[in-house]
Amino acid sequence: MTLLTARDIREIAADIGLRPTKQKGQNFVIDPNTVRSIVTSAKLADHSSVVEVGPGLGSLTLGLLEAGHHVTAVEIDDVLATRLPATVEKYGQTAAAADETANFELVNADALKVTELPTAPDALVANLPYNVAVPVLLHFLEIFPSLTSVLVMVQLEVAERLAAGPGSRTYGVPSVKAQWYGDVTLAGRIGKNVFWPAPNIDSGLVHIDVTRTHRDPEQRRRLFSVVDAAFAQRRKTLRAALATWAGGPQRAEELLRAAGIDPKTRGEALGVDDFERLAAAGAASERGATSMNAAAGATSGNTLTPDDEDTLENPQESAQS
Repeated sequence: MTLLTARDIREIAADIGLRPTKQKGQNFVIDPNTVRSIVTSAKLADHSSVVEVGPGLGSLTLGLLEAGHHVTAVEIDDVLATRLPATVEKYGQTAAAADETANFELVNADALKVTELPTAPDALVANLPYNVAVPVLLHFLEIFPSLTSVLVMVQLEVAERLAAGPGSRTYGVPSVKAQWYGDVTLAGRIGKNVFWPAPNIDSGLVHIDVTRTHRDPEQRRRLFSVVDAAFAQRRKTLRAALATWAGGPQRAEELLRAAGIDPKTRGEALGVDDFERLAAAGAASERGATSMNAAAGATSGNTLTPDDEDTLENPQESAQS
């Protein structure tokens, strides 16, 4: 297996008439040593089934194949998707080339709309386009419960935000949502000079050890809803920030206290466990309200009106009337 060099990248791009655009977040890794470092940082088990989002010209794809992994590449760009199989075949010219080609599958689709893959992935390894990095990451974690490990390269600022802990100024919605799935850590920093074209800022590697094996969709929806509300007005206390979510500031305070959280706290101070307790308190409140309404409906259905009472007391008069 031969990995792509800067010269290879430019030649392939020229051959297909590609001009990288910021709009598509296209920055291609041109250094083989960096590619191998990324694959090592992924800490993959032998012969892992990897899904790679945004393979581009194939730098990381070849690195993953070289390490003996099965790769399912998801590429939205028709031109890039058309060329990628030829690149894998050409640069995989070794004694094991046939096996490496067999270990490669391509899905030409928008990653945010992908709901199934030809091979169930146990790892996500990708150089994510900066403009859709967080949505793509969360989408794959939601849709593919088979994932147990993630390593993504994103803008350094995004990487720091994903791995930030409570109390940090960079801690926010992406942090909580990613950390709900497992342990999120910064796995390295990648300089801008190993890309073509070179971005304006450095990139960061984010590793996620996916520990949440049970992912109840309704539990996730409730949790993410309260997280969104808590950070929508992050400078406000949770009593105020959660007023709309809870149905009023007083109700928000009641739910916060039920979850053991000071209503004067701000969202940035809560960890994943805190948000889980709060979401559970909200769910319990909803169930209680539903039960009360059902009971009230049953009672009202059995309530006698004045006319009903007269009918029971004077059945003959009722029958004659």
